[in-house]
Amino acid sequence: MEPSPEPWDFFDKIYCISIDTRLDRREAAKKQFSAVGLLARVEFVLVTKHPENQEQGIFQSHIHCLQKGLAAGARHILLFEDDILFQGFNGQRLHEATTFLPTLPAWNAFFLGALTTRISPTAAPSVVRIRYRCLAHAYALDRPFAQRIIKEAWRGIPFDDLLRHHDKDFFALAPMVAFQGQATTDNQTIAIDKMRRFLGGLPFIQKMSEHFQRHKTLIVLLHLLFLSALLLLISKGFLQ
Repeated sequence: MEPSPEPWDFFDKIYCISIDTRLDRREAAKKQFSAVGLLARVEFVLVTKHPENQEQGIFQSHIHCLQKGLAAGARHILLFEDDILFQGFNGQRLHEATTFLPTLPAWNAFFLGALTTRISPTAAPSVVRIRYRCLAHAYALDRPFAQRIIKEAWRGIPFDDLLRHHDKDFFALAPMVAFQGQATTDNQTIAIDKMRRFLGGLPFIQKMSEHFQRHKTLIVLLHLLFLSALLLLISKGFLQ
């Protein structure tokens, strides 16, 4: 009997970005990586918090990791941020997804977690085509696309906005399994962080967003049917 394939073998280099002073987040991330059989493969890249502009620091950290992966000859580079939270991980499903990706005419980015504005099915149940919106805490880039991205200089555009501007042939694992945890953020303003927590936190927001995008047509149709029925009842005088 042949051994089961390692679901992470598809990725040649795997990095996790962590601010050098946030040992607490690195320890929490190690537990997350250990739970999905990834800890031995992850290289933590320690960065210093940018003294003036957090978004610039994030941008430069992601570019630096991509440069490291390309310099090492990696074909597929997987990046995490250290507030990673895995939920519902299935190694076989990830293996099916990474087996399917090379059969596509092209893929530029593959997300284990993100916010999207559109989700479309593919021939593989474990992979969806997405219109990317934001979040860059768990994603992989194919080598040619990574080579394009590292040529981008900082021009005041946050890194996930940069990805969105290049959004073509972006895919995601279905369902997504990587979420940004509830740790105090270094990457957002306090107001944004408080708003996300008020709405249930990013894991909840990500799940609800994915559910809505995958079933958008049905949800909209049901709402239209309900509204039509309500208007009919009003017109017949049943709701006066």
